[in-house]
Amino acid sequence: MEMTVNRTTPPKRTTIYDLAELAGTSASAVSAVLNGNWKKRRISVKLAEKITKLAEEQGYALNMQASVLRRERSKIIGMIVPKYDNRYFGSIVEQFEARARERGLFPIITCTMRDPALEVEAARAMLSYQVDCLIATGATDPDRIVDLCAAAGVRTINLDLPGSRAPSVISDNYGGALELTRRVLSNCEREYGEKAPLLFVGGRGTDHNTMERVRGFRDAHAEAGIAVDEALVQTCGYAPEKAENVMRQLAARRSDLPRGMFVNSTISLEGVMRWIRHSGHYAERMPHLGCFDWDPFVAMLGDHIEMVRQDVPKMLEAIFAIFDSGSTDLTMIQIPPIIEKTG
Repeated sequence: MEMTVNRTTPPKRTTIYDLAELAGTSASAVSAVLNGNWKKRRISVKLAEKITKLAEEQGYALNMQASVLRRERSKIIGMIVPKYDNRYFGSIVEQFEARARERGLFPIITCTMRDPALEVEAARAMLSYQVDCLIATGATDPDRIVDLCAAAGVRTINLDLPGSRAPSVISDNYGGALELTRRVLSNCEREYGEKAPLLFVGGRGTDHNTMERVRGFRDAHAEAGIAVDEALVQTCGYAPEKAENVMRQLAARRSDLPRGMFVNSTISLEGVMRWIRHSGHYAERMPHLGCFDWDPFVAMLGDHIEMVRQDVPKMLEAIFAIFDSGSTDLTMIQIPPIIEKTG
């Protein structure tokens, strides 16, 4: 018995030459339209729209830029973020996506790992998709990104870290640090019966947020009449390893470690807690801690820690208010953070 095998021939894939024939034009004109370069070729809007419509009808895989032909805006909004493995930035990304979709926008997000070269590369990639706006979150050099986008006629809004050439939305870093430091100083004085300076750990000494937090830290000490030893301000970066290393070096130089600390993020807090656990210091009594960041799991560390929760919903509300208004005013909106006690 002979078996018959039915072979189905896959449908022929539409090419730019097919589209050119259907549109009654050249393949190079079709290519220019699909790649978003049709204006430079002086191709009429009518022909560009005809080619785009034919491409869609024929199932041709359009370049993202080509879809801009059918409307004035791409309805794509981009965001760069420095980290994903952090509750603060994770919350920003989640709420950014939700608010973008509420407005019928398509969000594109990429992580740049606090790498200036990656930030520029990501911005250029976003521009190739013809985003309507780019939200530069925690960028190391936001003004450079603004310049890149401005050259392409694309708006930029800074989030988390401010710039000088575009609107910015940030936390009130000074106010949050001032209040957090006051609370930790008070907790230490209540337990030990004396005033003593805290240790500041984490963050980059050159970025706006850390500088403002250090300023709030210093002013809270000054209010309490407590001098701050410069050796107790350690802006060593955010990485856990850097915070752990600073603690190790400080312990090797000093016999009297501070009874309280201001830790500049939960990322740095990870390194501080790892050092405390492995070093044997503070074995009898944990130091009072203040962390300019928030994570509910930190509650498991006990009732000796205060945290600053940056108000992400209000920050994103401000970002989209600027976006919706079309404003390019060089404003800097500071959102008050929330102080939370875990115990």
